[in-house]
Amino acid sequence: MARLVMKFGGVSVADGNRLRHVGDLVGHFNSENEIVLVTSALQCVTADLLACARKAAAEGNVSDVIEFIEKLTDRHNRAIDDAIKDPKIAKEAKETVSGKLSELEKAYIGICYLGELTPRSLDYISSYGEQLAAPILAGVLRDMGIQSQHYTGSEAGIITDSNYGDSRPLEKTYDLIPQRLLPLKGVPVVTGFIAEDEKGTITTLGRGGSDLSASLIGAAIGADEIWFWKETSGVMTTDPKIVAEAKSIPTISYREAMELSYFGAKVLHPRAIEPAIRKGIPVRVKCTFDPDIPGTQIVHDDIPKEDVIKAVTLHKNVALLNISGAGMIGTLGVAARAFTALARAGINIVMISQGSEANISMVIEERQVEKAEDALRSEFPRDLVKEISHDHDVCAVAVVGAGMAGTPGVAARVFKAMGAAKINVVMISQASGQHNISFVVASKDAERAVRELNREFGLGGEA
Repeated sequence: MARLVMKFGGVSVADGNRLRHVGDLVGHFNSENEIVLVTSALQCVTADLLACARKAAAEGNVSDVIEFIEKLTDRHNRAIDDAIKDPKIAKEAKETVSGKLSELEKAYIGICYLGELTPRSLDYISSYGEQLAAPILAGVLRDMGIQSQHYTGSEAGIITDSNYGDSRPLEKTYDLIPQRLLPLKGVPVVTGFIAEDEKGTITTLGRGGSDLSASLIGAAIGADEIWFWKETSGVMTTDPKIVAEAKSIPTISYREAMELSYFGAKVLHPRAIEPAIRKGIPVRVKCTFDPDIPGTQIVHDDIPKEDVIKAVTLHKNVALLNISGAGMIGTLGVAARAFTALARAGINIVMISQGSEANISMVIEERQVEKAEDALRSEFPRDLVKEISHDHDVCAVAVVGAGMAGTPGVAARVFKAMGAAKINVVMISQASGQHNISFVVASKDAERAVRELNREFGLGGEA
């Protein structure tokens, strides 16, 4: 009997009918497998929770809070009515949801009176999406005759540092999870995304947090596989919204999956599979709405593809940051100082390219440009770095595939395709590991660049 961790989120848990569908899927696999289920909040609930919190801090209107709580109550009660048939189980779920919403309302009213919103408060507020969803899903499973109990991430043993909004799991998590969850009794339902620090304060795991929760649990309990259920049919050769012929990739390596995620693919967040990598547990991305197809399996070893490139991804919402100056020539430690200053400011660097001693270019998240420029201006005197500038109107494109490591001419094919399409390449970066070639183009050319590369490497057929 295989042990599986299954994570559902987004569209998969949008409403009561979708929650019932999740129950059907778990029931289908439960007879031959041990399963732990990890859930996100109902679709868009976390964003709504945060929007209400910010409005409460800014305007302090308690009546708005009460109205929002009423809407949230109605939505979750409708989900319960649609998903759970047994009146007793439905009543229990509604009582649990009501208690959670009462706690949430008090927190919002406190924010109204204080008029401020701290990172710690944001974590507390945003944790309620999952706390509301988990008891409903556990109720669905019990309604279907499957033993189930819901847990918060911390109750399941996920303990983190106190970096609110983007906390990191502590090593003790790997020991606590099996103590809390094993031996498995039925199908536990665990909230994704949320945890606690060592002081018992609620923390959240940041972007991709629910996937990370599932990966942590899988690694800690020795799962045979970790399944991420998505609305796509797996990890795709490229974004189907850009290339309609995009296909799912049957098998890729951890390294390739992380490269794709890092450069904009939205199926997995790079951090999400780190615990799985640590324990060598295969990860599978499956489609909630077509569960019979195998999806994409993510494994330890590279499996080169005959035509080298497995996928092309596009990272929008980035900016190109340039620092230049004749004073940089011959001056030791300029790059180190630049990267240290940006790290202190919490700036994530996506790509780096140094064309000469007098120029360093970096791709960063667009939302961080102003903070990045301020950090660099504080670090460097004008006689050393003359100009700090940026370009918002760019996108980063990456071609990914383990096969390029031993195949000559891949870069030539990439840039020949760009030249033939008259697409200007602004910046190039290739890591020594040779799993990806990434470059920057103007935003207006970005989707066309992806389509040209898709055509060049034959990604529209079977991957």
